Amino acid sequence: MRITPRKEEVSRVVAILESDGFTDADQMAKALIKEVADILAMRDWYALVHTWNSGERGLNWAPFASESEALRTAARVGIGGRYGVVKLYSPGALVANHEGKKGWPGYCQTCGHPPFTHSMAGNARGKCLLGTCDCTRLVK
Repeated sequence: MRITPRKEEVSRVVAILESDGFTDADQMAKALIKEVADILAMRDWYALVHTWNSGERGLNWAPFASESEALRTAARVGIGGRYGVVKLYSPGALVANHEGKKGWPGYCQTCGHPPFTHSMAGNARGKCLLGTCDCTRLVK
């Protein structure tokens, strides 16, 4: 899996590495693992799905960082049958869209919900439209 680190992801890891809030290496390692898992959960991934020539279900592989990476891998491995790529949408983004994800790029800095949950029309412009949220202004 080829991962290209994004600037905001690197800054989150650097903040942990430079923190004085850990008493030992084990605590820091646990915090790093949790942070990286959270970061990767916010990404969309791709799966290579496969069917044998007989029509039986084949082998499925994931995750891949891009559709082209999945297809290159299939060609390199030389699997028989038919195959294609399916996009796997981020479980982290699904939860963040519902519960909020303050501090993440693309999410409201007030309530943590994505911009598409905020009204773009009339008197409600900027207000978060989720029933459980009382945010009145989208802050990027």
